[in-house]
Amino acid sequence: MSAGTLVATLQRRGRFWTAEPVFPQALAAGPGGRARRRVTLASNRVSGKQGGAAREGDLVLVGMGGARQGRGGRPDGRARLLRVLGRSDVARDVIEALMLDRGLARHFDAAVDREAAELQPAPSQGRRDLRALPTFTIDPITARDFDDAISAERMGDRRWRVWVHIADVAAYVQEGSQLDREARRRALSVYVPGAVEPMLPQALSNDACSLVPGRERLTVTVEMEIDGEQVRSGAFYRSTISSDERLDYDRVDRIFAGAERASEPWAAPLAAAREAAAALGRAREARAGALTLDSPEPEFAFDASGHVSEIAGRVQTESHTLIEHLMIAANEQVAERLARAGVPCLYRVHEQPQPERVLRLIDQLASLGVPTPPTPKHVSPSQAKDLLGEASHAVEAHVRRLARRAEAGEAAIPPTGGRIAFTALVLRSLQQAVYSPKNIGHAGLGSACYCHFTSPIRRYPDIVCHRALLSTIGESPPPRAAGLGELGEWTSQREREAMTIERDADDVARCFALESELYERGWEEAFDGEVTGLIAAGAFIAFGPSRSGDGPAPPPFEGMLPVRRMRGGEGEREWWELNEQGTILRGDRTGAGLRLGQATRVRVARVDVLRGRVDLAPLDGERGRMRRASGR
Repeated sequence: MSAGTLVATLQRRGRFWTAEPVFPQALAAGPGGRARRRVTLASNRVSGKQGGAAREGDLVLVGMGGARQGRGGRPDGRARLLRVLGRSDVARDVIEALMLDRGLARHFDAAVDREAAELQPAPSQGRRDLRALPTFTIDPITARDFDDAISAERMGDRRWRVWVHIADVAAYVQEGSQLDREARRRALSVYVPGAVEPMLPQALSNDACSLVPGRERLTVTVEMEIDGEQVRSGAFYRSTISSDERLDYDRVDRIFAGAERASEPWAAPLAAAREAAAALGRAREARAGALTLDSPEPEFAFDASGHVSEIAGRVQTESHTLIEHLMIAANEQVAERLARAGVPCLYRVHEQPQPERVLRLIDQLASLGVPTPPTPKHVSPSQAKDLLGEASHAVEAHVRRLARRAEAGEAAIPPTGGRIAFTALVLRSLQQAVYSPKNIGHAGLGSACYCHFTSPIRRYPDIVCHRALLSTIGESPPPRAAGLGELGEWTSQREREAMTIERDADDVARCFALESELYERGWEEAFDGEVTGLIAAGAFIAFGPSRSGDGPAPPPFEGMLPVRRMRGGEGEREWWELNEQGTILRGDRTGAGLRLGQATRVRVARVDVLRGRVDLAPLDGERGRMRRASGR
């Protein structure tokens, strides 16, 4: 949020109107470190072109203008209403307010929008005409910006040719232009439930650069020949394509399951891409140290009034892995080309895990009964990488076993097999992937050379890699090495900030959906849940009915069960202690407790929508008492 603005709800207090800050947790402090409080306004009139009057309870954007409270709390005329954002009881409006509060602009300057609308692509000497090549896209059903398209053909037994076509954003966004400077400042698109803060104006992101079906589009193509499970050769060039079909993940999964027929001309290419991706996936799984992780994400649907109508747990299906394996292969091919040519660029790097973190992970998994690989007394960084890869495979196998047991009726195991908790343990043992001009490899993928190339509509480092690749085929001057280090740090920082915004917006959307469900079903409703995290103060619980037809999906809601509300096996008060591994909360006297990945039942005690926070309580009676915790 800009230092000169405040996201607030409008309230009437006597003769005056006041702006009450909406997101207390985000309003760290005003000048001098003091937390911001309400601002008294001269009126409820909206200034500027919008005009009109705001109503009590409206979400508003207030221009502070150095506002200070006058004597007796009277307004001093410096604070003014800039915009009405909506209502505080509408999920979409609150999420919009959150985005503004966290500093997202929610619009482009008129000059940037005008430049994007008037752009003509830079000429190219070597662009190939691939419009006759059968081509398709696969994206989420809600997507509007299509970065990548696929063509594929079978060349023989276990041999395929795959074309990965990526939107040629660099043909439109010239380095140093006003549009380029704005994209660099934003660094990436931020996706929240029901909205997006795009890196590029819609004239490019949803139109000129988006690979929509039936329209000629400029692309950069990576053409790969795959033999067995290896990419044997790669070619790179500018191209023109016309996508034949806009597919979504659900539709592709229906086709793969035989519930829907594929159509020509893209049916055979889709089948070839499926085979090639499966071969690449097998090779990736066999890499030493490569991780096997599936971290489910929620998908939100909204009704016409802006309320959350559904939360579905997106699980990794074959359609997702098809795109993932082909994009990883294309990214690796581009990174290897740039490394061989010595062209400055931004690599996507992921440091090898720290041995002490991996050893702690092994200890944590062992305390939960997960079969773990043997560990030597002294672990080197390279051994730690291999151990982590083995541990991730062990977790995946363990989760599947538990899910089968849950399906067979074991009450203490959640339907997901504890996937959320076990995956979180592995993720916390990792270093964070970042952007850097220095290639040190990507430990998580087991790749010696990796970059981000396949999403230039929504990530600025991908544009940098496009320019670098184009320089190797004589289509662009190479990027300057000076400043790439700072750019890598900036884009990595912006990525972390975006992840926080997206996570907080998810929490707000969940709270709105939960509140709606509780008003319909009653606040004493019991929910099945699973323990996803533990701290000394309590347990984090994912709960509620899963809404996915693709196997065990994560529960839609999340909350915290504080230890002060927990009781022992006979309903008595307990003193709860977290074990050394941080995997079990155990009662000091009775041994009752909660462990990561365990099924439990809870009710909702309180929902704080604006903070995205849910407080839980155990059920009264026998069902609310904690089971005896096994393990170390």
